[in-house]
Amino acid sequence: MPDKLPQLLAEINADDGYGVCLMAQMDAVPDTLQFIIATTYYDEAVGGLRAKARYILRAIGVQEHRISMGMFRKVAVHHAEEHPLLYEYNSYPTGLFFKGTPDDVHGLMVDVFQAYSSTFGLWRHLPQYLNVQKPMLDLFTSGGDLVGQMPKPLAERLEKVLIHHGLETKVLVGEKHQEAPDMKALLFDESYIVAIDFSVDELGKA
Repeated sequence: MPDKLPQLLAEINADDGYGVCLMAQMDAVPDTLQFIIATTYYDEAVGGLRAKARYILRAIGVQEHRISMGMFRKVAVHHAEEHPLLYEYNSYPTGLFFKGTPDDVHGLMVDVFQAYSSTFGLWRHLPQYLNVQKPMLDLFTSGGDLVGQMPKPLAERLEKVLIHHGLETKVLVGEKHQEAPDMKALLFDESYIVAIDFSVDELGKA
């Protein structure tokens, strides 16, 4: 049976399309979630939504999720490093160190916040990935330490910030686990699922 994921995406992302997440539950298979999703379209003749189809979506090898029930407008699947949620799983783990003392530590901290925000948007929040053994002010006035263990895209941005503030840097890039598959991210509006893969079947169709 062909996977119906492309059909589900097309119906919801149509100009008049909407999706409705009706149910979410654990599957019998470990680390697997399943969702019942209805697709609808706006019918101008009646001034409301009409049902189109219902699907069961399975997320296999779930790593993290944030799900809201109800209506959503857009849905997308992201691969590799196409979305900030995937940096943790699909980019190289990186350790970032610094040496020296900045002339303007408060300016440095502001730039760190901005670099973090521009990397992750609303999808990750400080102090995730950063060294929390010390308050940030103490960390950057210590003369040198580990900034954090983080995905490579964040390390690259923060290294530029540190250099801009006159600090020496050292970057240690780790290796991804050879057997670890790349993750995918399924987003519907502000909800998301990060998993190894997704499959979709249409309900009521043989």
